[in-house]
Amino acid sequence: MSAPVVPPAGPLNGVTVVDLTRVLAGPFCTLVLADLGARVIKVERPGVGDDARHIGPFLPNGLSGYFASLNRGKESISIDLEDRADRQRFDDFLASADVLVENFKPGAMDRLGYSWEVIHARHPRLVYAGLSGFGRTGPLARQPAYDMVAQAMGGVMSITGPPGGPPTRVGSSIGDIAAGLYAAVGVISALHHRDESGEGMLVDVAMLDCQVALLENAIARFEISGQVPTPIGSRHPSITPFGAFEARDDLLVIAAGNNALFAKLSEAVGRPDLPSNSMFSDNASRTEHETELRAELERSLRTRDVAHWLGILQEAGIPCSPIHDVADVLAHPQVLARNMVVTIDGDDAEGLRVAGNPVKLSAFPDPMTRGPVPRLER
Repeated sequence: MSAPVVPPAGPLNGVTVVDLTRVLAGPFCTLVLADLGARVIKVERPGVGDDARHIGPFLPNGLSGYFASLNRGKESISIDLEDRADRQRFDDFLASADVLVENFKPGAMDRLGYSWEVIHARHPRLVYAGLSGFGRTGPLARQPAYDMVAQAMGGVMSITGPPGGPPTRVGSSIGDIAAGLYAAVGVISALHHRDESGEGMLVDVAMLDCQVALLENAIARFEISGQVPTPIGSRHPSITPFGAFEARDDLLVIAAGNNALFAKLSEAVGRPDLPSNSMFSDNASRTEHETELRAELERSLRTRDVAHWLGILQEAGIPCSPIHDVADVLAHPQVLARNMVVTIDGDDAEGLRVAGNPVKLSAFPDPMTRGPVPRLER
């Protein structure tokens, strides 16, 4: 087993998670739990480990930066669940654990003799979280899935991209990440229920379900209008002006989400007449005439650079932003002030910068470093 890790101080201190997950959705769930103070013991295949160990980019020593970013602060043990002696070790871990998280292919745990029913009978207080493409019920329950499958089937790709363009995958793996986040919420909720009832429960999270949940406004628009939503670029479908606009040198984002902000925006760009125009007098009219309003605003915005407009708009209290690339994000003073760029503490990935924990808790510190990356047991 890899070296013990002292979890950060957090509300889940004392909770032990046995982590049978790999790649992204499951490891993201257990990463959230680890950042909140849980002890996470990652169970990996002997000699092979998590598939993410073999996905780049790689550090000079061969360690996967992808794996490191998702599994820092966890412990690792190599166990072959088809080996009798290893199964006994695994059962011993479950006997003292609070949570089991797995994202095996559908039916795999059942074939190994570790179905929810079997585990619950042996360990009635254990919370069992299963992440899969389509969940445990329904006609697709046994089908495998990856992030892009979830984004495609869940409708998110159909509303992402430029107007008239092809369906586009969201740049971040939200099919996996959303499932990981919802699973973490489910685990914490199940632990609370166990504290009240003494009983563990099954947490069943499907990637497809989570994508449907993320459709929010698109579902409402379809239900009310009967029109199927399509990609519309960076703008909002129901709030205007709310999108990316051209200045002289680049694009900037402006989000004037109500009449008062629109009036301030109009003044700030030297067009105080716009709110009195019947096409722009309220949000519904502005959304209906988004193209015309965009042309009027950009006529002014194109006269000066983004930096100029950001100063003017911020002074006026109008939500706005430049469009950052990843390098910009990692260097931004607000991001750094919120400790959202932390470093890994440990020999194999010493100093590697990764995302911090966005959940800031008043009762616990938010350390600037995170625990080491577990080595694969040989």
